[in-house]
Amino acid sequence: MSGKTILIVEDEKPIREMVSFALGRAGYTLVEAGDIAEAFECLARQVPDLILLDWMLPGASGLELARRLKKDELTRDVPIIMLTARGEEEDKVTGLEAGADDYITKPFSPRELQARIKAVLRRATPEGESTVIRVDGLELDAGGHRVTAQGQSLEMGPTEFRLLEFFMTHPERVYSRGQLLDRVWGRNSFVEERTVDVHILRLRKALSPSGHDAMIQTVRGAGYRFSSRV
Repeated sequence: MSGKTILIVEDEKPIREMVSFALGRAGYTLVEAGDIAEAFECLARQVPDLILLDWMLPGASGLELARRLKKDELTRDVPIIMLTARGEEEDKVTGLEAGADDYITKPFSPRELQARIKAVLRRATPEGESTVIRVDGLELDAGGHRVTAQGQSLEMGPTEFRLLEFFMTHPERVYSRGQLLDRVWGRNSFVEERTVDVHILRLRKALSPSGHDAMIQTVRGAGYRFSSRV
């Protein structure tokens, strides 16, 4: 699971440094934030693969941040591990209900933290999604959650990634906005159809540096198609 990016939101600098050192040695890329404001600045630059979130933060609770992240379309699928000194069962339930995927009580060892992270990331990347898909120089690594074109990495959000994965595994067929919502967002999603257009625009922008944006084609009155026949 190394190579993943982890955002740690923790106001105690010694803990951040300990975690960053241990996980850095394990091959993870660490991004640090000392409070919620810094966390949002980091998230605006890059959506991580996992978030380590302290319960007690200056200004606002980590629970509040977890709830906000799970409501935001760009971050709702990012797994969260709560870090806290509160070890009561009721506190754990509260953290999980706020959107946390796991809960680790301070003090914790680097080995325990790494084991928890690996387990959460495995759950977030189901079996069968570790394939690499290639189409005309565009490569999507589902297991590694990476997209490259001619060897250059392309940055995109998790929803755009899922949208591209669906397109690349279902090429040359037109899908309506409603069908894309069902296949990519899920049948129980309450997202409006016009949201699809927004993410199509974002996906095209992410693919534009390599010129692969032209593969996302609009079919007037019908929907969208992924095609290498530009």
